[in-house]
Amino acid sequence: MSTILTHFKTLTQLPHCSQDATKLLAFLVDFAKDRGYRTLVDDAGNILLSKGTPTLCLQAHYDMVCMGKAPQIETYEEEGWLYAKNASLGADNGMAIAMMMQLMDEGREIECLLTSDEEIGLIGANAVAFDLQSRFMLNLDSEEEGEVYIGCAGGVDIVASKQDSYRKAEGVCYEVAVKGLMGGHSGVDIDKGIESAIKVLGEYLVTHHITQLASLYAGERRNAIASNAVAIVYSQEVLTSQGEVTVRRLLERPLILSEGHRVIEMIANFKQGVHAYNHTMEIPEVSINLAIITTDEQGGISVESSARAMSAEGLAHLSDETVAFFESYGLEVSLEDKYPAWRPDISAFTHLVSEEMQEVFGSSRLKAIHAGLECGVIAQKYPQITFASIGPTIRYPHSTREAVKLDSVERTFSVVERIIKRLG
Repeated sequence: MSTILTHFKTLTQLPHCSQDATKLLAFLVDFAKDRGYRTLVDDAGNILLSKGTPTLCLQAHYDMVCMGKAPQIETYEEEGWLYAKNASLGADNGMAIAMMMQLMDEGREIECLLTSDEEIGLIGANAVAFDLQSRFMLNLDSEEEGEVYIGCAGGVDIVASKQDSYRKAEGVCYEVAVKGLMGGHSGVDIDKGIESAIKVLGEYLVTHHITQLASLYAGERRNAIASNAVAIVYSQEVLTSQGEVTVRRLLERPLILSEGHRVIEMIANFKQGVHAYNHTMEIPEVSINLAIITTDEQGGISVESSARAMSAEGLAHLSDETVAFFESYGLEVSLEDKYPAWRPDISAFTHLVSEEMQEVFGSSRLKAIHAGLECGVIAQKYPQITFASIGPTIRYPHSTREAVKLDSVERTFSVVERIIKRLG
């Protein structure tokens, strides 16, 4: 365990935010070459490492969601958990990479498929075209110990925009802000009652009958529940701070958007969160997250949201519904970075993984996850490979509260070792 943790801490000191992970890519290639592994890198930045004639491919992504001070990461331990000070930790999916590094230190005959830019739309996975040797693939991107994932949600980013104009305002100018909410993953945390800063701000503005909007900067990442939202508005009545909303009077008098009132109304009416629940799998079936809204000095308005569903039909219905919603407010809409659901699949391989999980953790459950795993994309490309997904317990990924349970890492690694031994 100490060696895995040492490897992980090394990774935290190499910047690897999505779209900015070239230093980590070079480090991992050199690390593998030094240990006698064959290395291939494709145009998308995906990495394939292999030795011998492997039957098992371990798969993870090497980019991370950078929140707070990240990529400046200072780790600390508390009561058996590892955290980062005022930053996302990158245990998603860095701890999986650290496990692979440990296996390469041991010279195991395995393949390791490390994909790029997973956190911004499975970009690397969509471009993978390596000639994989393995019959089985174990994804290490799940986040709950003792569970074997056999299915995941599909998703699509729904992006809307419009061009507005500016006009003069009336009343007193205020900055209205919601800052530092806990945030969370827009898939696995969407049913946990985590407040969206965008929705909290919108509710305040509607409650106080605000119709004059000068600017809005809200949200951080498409796949994260918004932690921060700041609006510049005008009001005929005195505004004061309330709960999580802080208000500050401003002396400057910027122009307001001619249709700013419709933006505020849109935020209030957006159906954030879970739209349907899958009681069999005990996860959301359909959900959507209003992730980012920004305005610019030319009157441009941009809205980004992330939709997820456990079936193609559910995703199509939610997409159509959301497109119609945005169009009703005069926005032009496009769909980006769509990825398929991975339909739950029980096989001899998933049983084998579950048996080893049972041996190490004392229990095991076959589950699906309401988030995009790369298994869904890669399985379409390699129908001859059988898939399963496991991982150590990680809490609040994509936020500054991200934490990984250290003994869970050790035991999950033990499961991986046992699977490798079983498959020969």
